[in-house]
Amino acid sequence: MMPAPLPQDTALTQFPTPSVARRLSCWTYEGVLLFGVIFISGYLFSTLSQTRHALDNRHGLQAFVCLVLAVYFTWFWHKGQTLAMKTWHVRVVDFQGQALTQRRALLRYALSWLWFLPPLVFTQIASTPLSGTLLACLTWVAVWAMLSRFHPDRQFWHDHWSGTRLIDVRPVPVSSHSNDLKV
Repeated sequence: MMPAPLPQDTALTQFPTPSVARRLSCWTYEGVLLFGVIFISGYLFSTLSQTRHALDNRHGLQAFVCLVLAVYFTWFWHKGQTLAMKTWHVRVVDFQGQALTQRRALLRYALSWLWFLPPLVFTQIASTPLSGTLLACLTWVAVWAMLSRFHPDRQFWHDHWSGTRLIDVRPVPVSSHSNDLKV
């Protein structure tokens, strides 16, 4: 089901940027949901390629999972929200408040790897053990999230560079007095 477009006469400023805590909570929930997507993708790849050992076809599996994630995110971002974003009432739109094109969603996906790519490259160059890689990733995620404080609209920088923005679409509570019938 396609999300309702934002009203044309409504300024995008009426939809504030969600807090960093809400965006990271959504991001964490997305990671939990992606566990299933990646598990099924890995199982499918292993079955179709008849991989018997976990290290066989490792690069093929990584490329396949990256492709599956690209399809997953570009599909849902083109529609406006992933399941985690719906749960946390966060929506991704372009700078004009419109739904993303597939191309813009793919650009956002590519730039969203800035959450992980720098520490992963660094730890591969430095031959860091797994615990060091996890620490580097968590540290970089915290730094990258806090860098949004320097953006004028408090957006993440990969959103700015991809021409997108996250907005808060929590429903407005209905006043209990508006339902009273006056006689």
